[in-house]
Amino acid sequence: MSDPAGADQPDKKRLALAGLFASADSVPSQDSDQFRQVLDALPAAVYITDADGAITYYNEAAVRLWGWRPQLGQDQWCGSWKLYWPDGRALPHDECPMAVTLREGRAVRGVEAVAERPDGVQVPFIPYPTLLHDASGAVIGAVNMLVDITDRKRAEEYSQQLASIVESSDDAIISKDLDGIITSWNRGAARLFGYSADEVIGRPVTILIPPSHENEEPEILNRIRRGEKIGHYETVRRHKDGTLIDISLTVSPLRNSENKIIGASKIARNITDRRHAEQMGQRLAAIVESSDDAIVAKDLNGIITSWNQGAERLFGYTADEVIGKPVLILIPAELQDEEPQILARIRLGERIDHYETVRRRKDGSLVDISLTVSPVRDLSGAIIGASKVARDITGRRRALEQQNLLLREMNHRVKNLFSLAGSIVTLSARSASTPRELAASVGDRLAALARAHELTLKNPGDTVNKSEHTATLHTLVKVIVSPYESQTRGHESRVVISGPDISLAVGSVSALALLVHEFTTNAAKYGALSTPDGSIEIRCLEDDDQFVLIWKEHCSQPISGPIGDEGFGTQLTRATAKGQLGGTITCDWAADGLTIRLSMARARL
Repeated sequence: MSDPAGADQPDKKRLALAGLFASADSVPSQDSDQFRQVLDALPAAVYITDADGAITYYNEAAVRLWGWRPQLGQDQWCGSWKLYWPDGRALPHDECPMAVTLREGRAVRGVEAVAERPDGVQVPFIPYPTLLHDASGAVIGAVNMLVDITDRKRAEEYSQQLASIVESSDDAIISKDLDGIITSWNRGAARLFGYSADEVIGRPVTILIPPSHENEEPEILNRIRRGEKIGHYETVRRHKDGTLIDISLTVSPLRNSENKIIGASKIARNITDRRHAEQMGQRLAAIVESSDDAIVAKDLNGIITSWNQGAERLFGYTADEVIGKPVLILIPAELQDEEPQILARIRLGERIDHYETVRRRKDGSLVDISLTVSPVRDLSGAIIGASKVARDITGRRRALEQQNLLLREMNHRVKNLFSLAGSIVTLSARSASTPRELAASVGDRLAALARAHELTLKNPGDTVNKSEHTATLHTLVKVIVSPYESQTRGHESRVVISGPDISLAVGSVSALALLVHEFTTNAAKYGALSTPDGSIEIRCLEDDDQFVLIWKEHCSQPISGPIGDEGFGTQLTRATAKGQLGGTITCDWAADGLTIRLSMARARL
């Protein structure tokens, strides 16, 4: 490569340098080395050609721009490895601005072009060619300065990208000056607020603010003047049609090239749907939390993900104790095959309604529940888990059992009533001497039986006439056994009660009436009251927290007692003594009669 200073052509170089300054009407007399030092020191790329376009000089800045060193006196018009127009079309060297300037005798300046280096890097630049003349005015060459506009191009591209982002944003992006006057308005703002850019630019931003929130704008501007940024401020703004919109607002200071705050940029996002969703979510969460039912969520692996207060009350576990654990902790061992079947149906999108089963509480006790299980889906509609609503049906189950018990009792009672009515007639006939006397005796006994039956069917929940049904134990016994008080042995009572008496709470009357009624019925069928001269002795005792009733039957002839399996009456008697009175009952059949010992908790009476 030849000397870049062009030392082999000193005369031509001197003329070229002289021509360079001739355009300024001043031809210097300094040495050529001084001119080269000046050009080499310039940060811009500079090169010189002769009148034919051959490059005779270039500085180091030109080398950095081109990425290589062209051959002096051989390479023409421009030292770029390759040239392109800004749109990517190839630009031949003989058509570049320097070539046109030399060929047509006019300076072609400010035309953008792109130089490609040997390594493939492209550098956008703007050439500024200037013709060089000798003293006579003849063109002897040209000098060209290439201005690298890479940074400017990047800034322009960045600005275009920002402008495109702003225009295409779904959010409203607005700028305003420090007086609150709108200076820019994107399409998102037009969509959100209903105004076009022409309708709002130059107007105060307060046209978007409802009267109830007008005090916000001065405070926002004051904070912007202090250089503060306001992030995600939730407020309300007004649409062109007057409707109010919930928005999330971010406001930032705008600065000029001197870093002086000149305004603010505002990004407003419509959060109306989110607010509604949040409010709906809060309402649903409140419903779930306040529900008496247990509401539980689990994933498709059966792991518990949520747990409401109803679940805590029903199962005894707190949310912290169960979330993240398998739902199997609630399922008894013998029912754990239910869970895989439930999950399989949930994965198929099925809903399981009112499935009655049993679950286990924290304390190990079992609870009857009605279970409803529904799929839980994500926003795309994919099933991600299940929600379970569990309702305690223990009370309902007990009520159903009680209903069945009452129906069986009714059937038993009706049969017994017919039997007792027949017994009353038979017993009365033995002592009656006339039909009228028989009718009176039977009527009295049936009336007493009706009174006893009314006590047996007393509703413990009746609080309106509570005093009418409150009685002592002795009174209750006498009412129930009164149909059998008459007998054939003089005027002695066949039933005698002794010992301490006790007032009965309304809730215990039915249970005791039922028991005494059952004792009396059995005595009429099989025991002392089934014979003309049999009798019953009833003794009451107090034993700490227990109250004891001893029923002793006396018979003049051997009694064998009932024959066959234990009947419903006996089962009912035991269940009543244990379940309702918290006591125990024992029966002892002897040759001279039956002895029953009924022990009851005083607290239940």
